[in-house]
Amino acid sequence: MSSSETFVTGGFQVDSPDVVYDDDFITARYTYERSQVSTAGGRCVVTPVREGFTFKTARKVPKVGLMLVGIGGNNGTTLTASVMANKKGLTWSTKEGTHKSNFIGSLTQASTVRIGANDNGESVNVPFKDMLPMVAPTDIVIGGWDISSMPLGDAMKRAKVLDYDLQRQLYDEMQQIKPLPSVHFGDFIALNQGERANNVLAGSKQQQMDKVREDIREFKAKNGLDKVIVVWTANTERFADVQGGLNDSANNLLAAIKRGDDEVSPSTVFAVASILEGSSYINGSPQNTFVPGVIELAETHNVFIGGDDFKSGQTKIKSVLVDFLISAGIKVRSIVSYNHLGNNDGKNLSEPIQFRSKEISKSNVVDDMVESNRILYEEGEHPDHVVVIKYVPHVADSKRAMDEYSSEIFMGGTNTIVIHNTCEDSLLASPIILDLCILMELCERITVKRDGETEFSRFHPVLSLLSYLLKAPLVPSGTPIVNALFAQRQCLINMFRACVGLNPESMMQLEHKLRRPT
Repeated sequence: MSSSETFVTGGFQVDSPDVVYDDDFITARYTYERSQVSTAGGRCVVTPVREGFTFKTARKVPKVGLMLVGIGGNNGTTLTASVMANKKGLTWSTKEGTHKSNFIGSLTQASTVRIGANDNGESVNVPFKDMLPMVAPTDIVIGGWDISSMPLGDAMKRAKVLDYDLQRQLYDEMQQIKPLPSVHFGDFIALNQGERANNVLAGSKQQQMDKVREDIREFKAKNGLDKVIVVWTANTERFADVQGGLNDSANNLLAAIKRGDDEVSPSTVFAVASILEGSSYINGSPQNTFVPGVIELAETHNVFIGGDDFKSGQTKIKSVLVDFLISAGIKVRSIVSYNHLGNNDGKNLSEPIQFRSKEISKSNVVDDMVESNRILYEEGEHPDHVVVIKYVPHVADSKRAMDEYSSEIFMGGTNTIVIHNTCEDSLLASPIILDLCILMELCERITVKRDGETEFSRFHPVLSLLSYLLKAPLVPSGTPIVNALFAQRQCLINMFRACVGLNPESMMQLEHKLRRPT
């Protein structure tokens, strides 16, 4: 390999006395540097703090299963078919020409990371997936549950997401996949979903949860898997009431499931079942699946949970644009976001109580950016923020998103930015589901200890590292929520850099800002 290359594939190795590679682990000594700020008596003092850690990452990539709740929906069928197409290396024809299978839109598979500079001072980038050993998407075994019994071939046709020529090539194999019966409590999703619900579990809530646990075990055994990750990609539910004695603790929640309490949602049943089986669980919808009892249960069993709500289009743009405007000293005064879509997600969201769950997740994404600037915003002041979602069957999965950002600029001026975004909703969401599975699995193989500690431990069970991929990031109690998109991505990259003993990427490039020695 030339020392002047700017893109490197096939992995890299760090040459440092602080990093040890053996057959089983990458072990890296790392000095974490941060700035501790204290304010007292009108004086602000910043103190640099250095703390030593050791990261240990298991190198062997296990055989991974991904179980989707809602596998028969647009996201589930699109993801399953697309992984199948990539594994077969399929091509297909449209009026625009020939297309080939790919993972465009995936953070892990289609983006790159700067790892340093070459001898010419040029940036050297590597595929994100080469940062650490990660499972390949085509090696993931996919299965799951759905309230509709429709085989996945027919469900793929119903979704109308993938091009016909590709569907034609995948139909027979997809048709062999039958969804497992799912948990269905009708009052948590829109009444208009009742016509699909012909594949539901019977019995008490406890019995249904036990069956989900059994399904996970059987899927794992049948496919010879080392681990299973469960992802909710089913309908948005209404919010569940959080009540003392019901779901405020792990024991109360387990008791509520046992007695069949009405306020225990299907997504919470799946979360509890997954945790009890030791399977990490990701909530891809906006409802409050992770009531306090679920979080406590995950902490008790040291099982990862991540949420909430896949971040695919409008919200991702919003978190970038508002971050840019406020960072530039421009005061955003109002944000109006309008969406219309015609897939089943849109149909479910046409009911006000389910829409409210989505409205909450889409409306909180600018809070930390606004709070960061007390020059522009007084304490408690926020931009006006309105979110509208309408169901228009004709547009199917091709969601329209229209945003207007009105801002105050220099000397009382006004700046208005209007964006119109048309996107295939499930083609944006499906790579995100893959990324969540891949990153969740990787984090299960990373352990860390502080200097002076004798035992390695995992990250906190509430895995906030996944925030880049989720609209309403779930974080451990008492820790800050970060919504700024580039900060979320850089957090992931810097954490994985630490795992191989590399400092955070500062972008200072001081060597290029000084006169060269003569």
